[in-house]
Amino acid sequence: MMPIHPPFASWLRSGNTITQQFLALGGRPEVVSLAGGLPAAELYPEEEIRAAADRALTRWGTAILEYGPVEGLPALREAIAARLRTQTGCGFGVENVLLTTGAMQGLDLVGKTLLERGDRVLAQCPAYLGALDAWRPWQPGYEKLDWSEKSVETVAALRRAKFAYVVPNYSNPTGVLVPQSQRLALLAKVQATGTWLLEDDPYHCLRFEGEPQPDILSSAAADGGGTYSAPVIYLGTFSKSIAPGMRVGWAVGSVPAIRQLALAKQSTDMCSSLLTQAVALELVERNFDVEHAKRIVPVYRERRDALCNEAAQQLGEWFEWERPPGGMFVWLRAKDPGIDTDVLYEYALKENVAFVPGSVFDPFGRDHSAMRLNFTRSAPEVIREGVRRLAVAMRAYVDSGLRSARAGAGV
Repeated sequence: MMPIHPPFASWLRSGNTITQQFLALGGRPEVVSLAGGLPAAELYPEEEIRAAADRALTRWGTAILEYGPVEGLPALREAIAARLRTQTGCGFGVENVLLTTGAMQGLDLVGKTLLERGDRVLAQCPAYLGALDAWRPWQPGYEKLDWSEKSVETVAALRRAKFAYVVPNYSNPTGVLVPQSQRLALLAKVQATGTWLLEDDPYHCLRFEGEPQPDILSSAAADGGGTYSAPVIYLGTFSKSIAPGMRVGWAVGSVPAIRQLALAKQSTDMCSSLLTQAVALELVERNFDVEHAKRIVPVYRERRDALCNEAAQQLGEWFEWERPPGGMFVWLRAKDPGIDTDVLYEYALKENVAFVPGSVFDPFGRDHSAMRLNFTRSAPEVIREGVRRLAVAMRAYVDSGLRSARAGAGV
């Protein structure tokens, strides 16, 4: 008789496997995946990265093949700090920057640094699935952020929360761009209550139209002068402006916040790759990430339009959405709350098309009538075919007579 092993950690039972699923589906050629939050692989700057790697190895030699500082390559930290000094006039330095293995590690480190089991998080909802996954071990309670500038409830919620979490630039999953007035109103409430504010900003470079909105970090630092000491912790990444495989991100915060995040990182991976950080530095020093993003944007704009236009013809009977002004996603909401996109997901897989059901972005587990579609990964003709397959799946779902009991229950 085989021995009974001790059980796995209880928090794992509250998780989901949707991220593993859509990453796996992306490798199946017969499936049109509108699910993953993935850039277009054919736009990765392979030649520029190869040349940057050669320059980095010539410049640094074996030093970038070693273990490195927990905080990351000092020269890249300084390059990021220098951009922030130019942008804000505030005295950002290397001590305000921690390099991470992608922005996802920054989310994990914030959880490790700030959360105790059962603490509260005030979050923009629907919320990024990766953040919900990162903080799942602490089983936090969530409250929905009200962006209303005059919301008294937001102040009370901030006082109850360990931190507020926002993605104001083309949010994942909705693609929403939060107006500057609402950003400033939230910042004022955060400063009044002393609560931490976590600003996750991976999509700022993917602006298709309209005027850019200053990030909340810049507004918090706008007084300039001395060392940055505001309660905003900012997460950035090169995953969208260069390539996700580099796994180079960064956290910016006050000196005490960065020290604590670095302490948490020490117990996570000791240090991130100096090799990829040195490659990123070569590109940043030439402003390549900024210029490359400008080349990506027209391609992504065309793909967004292909998705929205085809969806208007194929899915408009059942869903509504806004055309996002940037980012990577369109958020479709069912006109009939009885439509259950968790069930529709299974019908879609039968038609070899994938999306992400809205339920995984809801920390309260109540939204079963929305879905996220990605438009950046595939060419316009592939996107249109995916939408057509999704419409076939939707008609099969409707013809089945299945309707969510949740709607009737008022959930």
